[in-house]
Amino acid sequence: MRNEGKFLVYCIEVYKAAKKLSGKQVISLFANHGVSEYLVDCYEALHTTGEDYIVEEIDLFIEPN
Repeated sequence: MRNEGKFLVYCIEVYKAAKKLSGKQVISLFANHGVSEYLVDCYEALHTTGEDYIVEEIDLFIEPN
């Protein structure tokens, strides 16, 4: 698995724990909002940040405009 894939799995697990969601719920949420693609595209900028920052970044990304 490439680093981007490992990072995506990590983000799913972090978000799941932070929001107390199931894996299925997180996958659905990410799919509905394009979060997975965003995280992979921004891997270089995000992979060195902390868990709290990643959760906040995902929340901002899926926040309705």
